[in-house]
Amino acid sequence: MHSSVIGKIEKANRYARETDRISMDRLSVTFRGDNDTHRVSLEAETWNCNCHYFQSWQTCAHILALQKVLGGMLPEGAQTSLFPSAPESTTLAEPSRA
Repeated sequence: MHSSVIGKIEKANRYARETDRISMDRLSVTFRGDNDTHRVSLEAETWNCNCHYFQSWQTCAHILALQKVLGGMLPEGAQTSLFPSAPESTTLAEPSRA
């Protein structure tokens, strides 16, 4: 492999690890949900999704998932979720036996 190509691959790998270099102002994705396929977009810090939940609440699980995946690469206004933070584990704790 040509040495300049190796250098470009190394640089790309470094950039991929340094996600703070990346910012998005526009995004359009197809999201395969459990029940249907949805179009999700981000334009100027404004999310849009064609799912029914978004039409009523202006947010949805598809947007929340993308916010989690993309994190700090999103503009600050697009990182905010209307959903409360969910606990990491969804299992119920056993009651204490005191």
